[in-house]
Amino acid sequence: MRDKVFSKKEFIASVTENVKTMYRKTLKEATQQEIYQAVSLAVKDVVMDEWMATQQVIEKDDPKILYYMSMEFLMGRALGNNLINLGAYGEVKEALEEIGLDLSVIEDQEPDPALGNGGLGRLAACFMDSLATLGYAAYGCGIRYRYGMFKQQIIDGFQVEVPDNWLKDGYPFELRRPEYCYEIKFGGHVEETAGEDGNLHFEQVGYQSVLAIPYDMPIVGYGNHVVDSLMIWDAQPKEEFSLDSFDRGDYDQAVEQENLARNLVEVLYPNDNHVKGKELRLKQQYFFVSASIQRALERFKKHHNDLHDLPKKVTFQMNDTHPTVAVAELMRILLDEEGMSWDEAWEITTHCVAYTNHTIMAEALEKWPIDIFQRLLPRVYQIVDEINRRFVEEIRAKYPDNEEKVRKMAILYDGQVKMANLAIVAGYSVNGVARLHTEILEKQELRDFYELFPEKFNNKTNGITQRRFLAHGNPLLADWVTKHVGKDWITSLAKVEDLTKYATDPKAQQEFLEIKKQNKIRLAKYIKEHNGIEVDPNSIFDVQVKRLHEYKRQLMNILHVMYLYNQIKANPGMDFYPRTFIFGAKAAAGYRTAKKTIKLINTVADVINNDPSINGKIKVVFIEDYRVSIAEWIFAAADVSEQISTASKEASGTGNMKFMLNGAITLGTMDGANVEMYEEVGADNIFIFGMSADEVIAHEQHHDYNPYDIYNNDEDIKKVVNQLVDGTYSHNDRELFRELYNSLLNPQQGQVADRYFILADFRAYANAQKKIGVYYTNKSAWVKSAILNIAHSGKFSSDRTIQEYVDDIWKLDKIEVNTEGC
Repeated sequence: MRDKVFSKKEFIASVTENVKTMYRKTLKEATQQEIYQAVSLAVKDVVMDEWMATQQVIEKDDPKILYYMSMEFLMGRALGNNLINLGAYGEVKEALEEIGLDLSVIEDQEPDPALGNGGLGRLAACFMDSLATLGYAAYGCGIRYRYGMFKQQIIDGFQVEVPDNWLKDGYPFELRRPEYCYEIKFGGHVEETAGEDGNLHFEQVGYQSVLAIPYDMPIVGYGNHVVDSLMIWDAQPKEEFSLDSFDRGDYDQAVEQENLARNLVEVLYPNDNHVKGKELRLKQQYFFVSASIQRALERFKKHHNDLHDLPKKVTFQMNDTHPTVAVAELMRILLDEEGMSWDEAWEITTHCVAYTNHTIMAEALEKWPIDIFQRLLPRVYQIVDEINRRFVEEIRAKYPDNEEKVRKMAILYDGQVKMANLAIVAGYSVNGVARLHTEILEKQELRDFYELFPEKFNNKTNGITQRRFLAHGNPLLADWVTKHVGKDWITSLAKVEDLTKYATDPKAQQEFLEIKKQNKIRLAKYIKEHNGIEVDPNSIFDVQVKRLHEYKRQLMNILHVMYLYNQIKANPGMDFYPRTFIFGAKAAAGYRTAKKTIKLINTVADVINNDPSINGKIKVVFIEDYRVSIAEWIFAAADVSEQISTASKEASGTGNMKFMLNGAITLGTMDGANVEMYEEVGADNIFIFGMSADEVIAHEQHHDYNPYDIYNNDEDIKKVVNQLVDGTYSHNDRELFRELYNSLLNPQQGQVADRYFILADFRAYANAQKKIGVYYTNKSAWVKSAILNIAHSGKFSSDRTIQEYVDDIWKLDKIEVNTEGC
């Protein structure tokens, strides 16, 4: 499809043949799902040639390979993205139209692979796209979750979690690789024996085990024939069914191994509010990490005899703390299976593993109870214990008589295994994901480690792939950008800077406005079909879509909507530009406050959307089951991008970049990558409000913030907060939102009132929102700012991020793949 003329006739023949052989049907008889499967297999056939060619180049050239280890890969739909990167989207669309098929309808048949939750997983997906497009050999390593996070349903305003059975019709873009099968062991105990060499040998016995089988998904690079692999692991029992146990009447024992395997890959992030959940989550982490390392070492040994050369050819990037057990697992294999000394194994390990920190929130840095860790991973625990013993000796040597340093930095302390500490001690690189985030890590959260290992710390500001979030997600705008600056932006986003000269051009402005309107009409149609709410495409589309967490302050957003509603009710004739407030978010199953916030958004929506007296000036919409495919439409339609996290809490954010790329204007705090966006786009083209990170941190350190001061001195805020418990939005149920009210004013034991400074920033937020309403009425000024946002988004491509990782951390070799295409 890339190097020779695309043959519509051959492609149609391939799709027709696939329908016949798979379903014994003609195209006219096939369902849309069957046609999607047939089209995908036709595309996969093309991808397969390039995938095989890429593997042949890797085998021949033996480049250094990255293993990107992540619990999440939020890939989004593959069909359209693969066609974009193959350079065949338009041709395939035309070919299908000739036989009466609509590619958009076919794409809608594809489920979003349920392999991730939020920004962490989407970042991993963007990184894989950029690695392939830039021509680097890489494997994404994760788990093939059968049900993923969950499918979100909103019932009576509440989030209800139901299984997301994305594999029910089969997934055409995956490839099962049973030839790469590895045993993963849990539990039992370790037996020590003295070998003939005089050294102790360690063997795990009495364990349970499962088999790890990889499923590969192709990651197609843009226009370069490179196809990398997402290697996600499925679990299978060593023995499918114990007939002996069954015959004895022990039916549970008969399927015990099968149940162990099934549970491992059932869901992403099982609720870990209880011991069983914690155990399962740790098992999941060890399962995919062990399998991935075993695969990497097998591949390495196929080409090399000396494992001391491993750091020259392999690097493991740990995406947050979830894969940190990789440190001890690599040590275990080198010590126990390869017979190395401790010093040899440590030298290799500490030059192979690198760590990305994604959070400033101390509670998100994973810690495991020692008893669970030791019971499930007995040999791995012994190794962690020894790493800790040696490191504590190092701390005490450097800081004699300072046990406070040991308390803060030890890997094992106070009955816990601290995974971030393990990652930092062993990793040869520790990076944050936005400049502000990295500064806070170095000066605050990880200051002790930074003082000890300053050479390890570095920043890699996150990025997004413009191929999915502009070329595929917003084709009207993508074509407009290409018309004005050429198509090189697809692989070099900095080229969009040439749009600057069109920011004040009346014709370009009018074209942009029309594209935005068409995208808003598309989203309004979706909202009408799925929510039954009529929204006005001429209103301001004000959007906050992201994971639901208190620090992201969806609560402040909806409290402000309540405030505006109060204002309009009290002053029906007030000057107010109509707004549509759009929310989309999933809350973790066990996160009560977040789930109550979803309920509040939906109950406020019910009241406001059904009040004819405000004449449609405000509409509130909660998009159910927010995911990548609908996100593409939302980014394209947004006018205002809400990035309102408490300053110092958001590591980076990537949604902010997707909105910017699509010409939305940011309303945000000086937090995460917003700081760098502000520098790129300038103060006139972004709406910044609220406390700085330094101010927030100072309040937290001095414990001098009292939200009652604001509550008692601002009648508007007092009224809104009281409406949480006076029955206004709860059919007179005064307790429904008591938890949210208490989080602001009356925290539970050990908690801090208004921990995320919602009331402190509320008035500044309301004032910024007011400015937006006024600014939007000046269409020429607004469109100028929107175009300048696109023009200055070049820094925020994941291609730039990945190249920085390659140059500073990974030191990968480029590969070149030549093929005759298809």
